[in-house]
Amino acid sequence: MRSSASSPPNSNHQKPPPLSPYLLSRLRDYEHRHKRCDPLSEPFQRDSRELDRVKNSPDSLVRKNADSASDCRYIVFTPFAGMGNRMLALSSAFLYALLTDRVLLVDFDPSMRGLFCEPFHNSTWLLPQEFTFMDRVKSREFKEVFSLGNLLKNQNQNQNQKLADVTSLLQLDLSTEYNDYDKLFYRDETQELVKNVPWLVLKSNQYFLPYLFLLPCFRTELDQLFPDKEIVFHHLARYLFNPSNQAWGRITRFYDAYLARAEQRIGLQIRVLDPENYPPSFILPHILRCIQDESRILPRLQRNEATTSRIGTSKAVFIASLFTEFYSELKDMYWTRPIADGEETASVAVYRASHERNQESYSNSHNMNALVDIYLLSMCDFLVTTQVSTFGYVAFGLAGVSPWFLKDPRDYERNPSEPACHRAVSPEPCFQFHPTDYDPIAALHRGAAGPAPVIMYCEDAIWGFKLANMMSF
Repeated sequence: MRSSASSPPNSNHQKPPPLSPYLLSRLRDYEHRHKRCDPLSEPFQRDSRELDRVKNSPDSLVRKNADSASDCRYIVFTPFAGMGNRMLALSSAFLYALLTDRVLLVDFDPSMRGLFCEPFHNSTWLLPQEFTFMDRVKSREFKEVFSLGNLLKNQNQNQNQKLADVTSLLQLDLSTEYNDYDKLFYRDETQELVKNVPWLVLKSNQYFLPYLFLLPCFRTELDQLFPDKEIVFHHLARYLFNPSNQAWGRITRFYDAYLARAEQRIGLQIRVLDPENYPPSFILPHILRCIQDESRILPRLQRNEATTSRIGTSKAVFIASLFTEFYSELKDMYWTRPIADGEETASVAVYRASHERNQESYSNSHNMNALVDIYLLSMCDFLVTTQVSTFGYVAFGLAGVSPWFLKDPRDYERNPSEPACHRAVSPEPCFQFHPTDYDPIAALHRGAAGPAPVIMYCEDAIWGFKLANMMSF
């Protein structure tokens, strides 16, 4: 199996700065801890037997005999939603495990099997199939009892009492559907309460990682781990996500056959959220405005359909979209029409790897195709992606490339003369659904006391925020 997800050797990418020595050291420490506590280990076997005693009350999970338990602590992650959401949330869960000295275990359903190599040497992060306790954890009744939000809501104990004295397991809901009590996770005092709870079961489909930088209990450590705040996801994703042999074989075969010899590779990721009102025929002219007139990534064409000789820079366009119309139209356009006068002479070839029409997030073959598309996009020198698309976030985050964001089709309709796309300042993804009762950037505007500013409003989702290297409002 491959040891890293590297870009091809002839990529035009500028290499992002290397991992900090401190991050490398902490990753090595994590790997040792993971091997000692992973599902193949004796400590995990002993700790998991403790869960057999669980009843429908938190105190049934209090460790009656401390000598019978190991010193391992776990965070069990359950991924859901699309591939982009899963990878963003999983990277956030890993960073939280790193910060809290926990071992990250994943509960992959069949749709995720065979997509990734094991990221940690000589150990596994996969829960064993015989670990049937997760079937109970996913029930509504179980969540009502062991949810962190519910326990905080109903807490009658002294607020300074550690939750480890009440239960050995907590469920954390950090998904887009979490409630105000679940959001109490994002407080220093809550982190102190959950610190020693042995088992945390996390449900999330969000890139919640940026908010960890706003918690004073983690801030000093995070500053040491990531001096450059704008490539945090890039470093974590390159470390954590290694496509399986099957996936990597498909990626490299396609790359070698169609993209490797091009002097420039352009990735175009297009998501159509409302095809009835805004079909591809409506969106395509605005995409052309973006890639030909505003970003100038591709040359403009003459209106006539005469063929011409192709010389100059060779450009390969890779398209990832559920709608084949974009591929067909662009391919025919650059095949049949000559480059306009005054434009850089170039030969342009257009490709796609998958041919699906609908998103099927719980299909293994669909997720394999999605993973292949994400990595092929990440091997491109320029990226144009649909705004607020988590699929696009992962692609440009892996690439370490600041993308051009295609605007919402409704913006094209409201303001047809406005630019069709705009450039992001960095390849960091956006935390779109942060706790709305506290806007940290607005607090900085008001001069409120708080951590140093390491965030900015997202370019594509002004209600969200992302990591940044300096104050940027």
